[in-house]
Amino acid sequence: MKKLLYIEMDNCIGCRSCLAACTQCGGHDERNRNYVYDVNPLVNRQTIPLMCLHCVNPACARSCPAQAIQITPEGAVLSAMVEKCIGCQNCTIACPYGIPKFDEEQNLMYKCDLCYDRTKDGIPPMCASVCPTNTLQWITEDELEMKQEQHRLGKWMSSHQPFDPLEGETNVKISLPGILQGKQKLF
Repeated sequence: MKKLLYIEMDNCIGCRSCLAACTQCGGHDERNRNYVYDVNPLVNRQTIPLMCLHCVNPACARSCPAQAIQITPEGAVLSAMVEKCIGCQNCTIACPYGIPKFDEEQNLMYKCDLCYDRTKDGIPPMCASVCPTNTLQWITEDELEMKQEQHRLGKWMSSHQPFDPLEGETNVKISLPGILQGKQKLF
């Protein structure tokens, strides 16, 4: 059964365990490929994790003239392939979430690849496997449907809102934190 990453942003406590775990994933060269942002550091302690949303029709891959960004059958959008990337940085400009980063030394784009070496075998990505608050969850599509139904029935706090991505359909699903309720969306 297909699994996906679900981000319940209200649960984030800013521990940054996900960042430490990300550097340990195979092939990441000890580089963070996800981020934790302080929403409003002078007012509160709300933090939000952000990693690639693995868009179904990703702008980064569409903008790559060398076709260096591959999409797996499971929906993971991978970092640029070393042998194909020409260093044009179109992908970093095209992504509406600012996820792909460019390594000047290696002349190569890198980003969250959903720990594809793990997730292709049904093992949670490193970030989700260490999250102490269940902010990052590796769930089945049935579990996602249950969460969406709970939202519709109002069984969760009324502050939860499903995330409406800029890029259209994504393979990572998000619930925005209550603190952002009624304010302009960050992404």
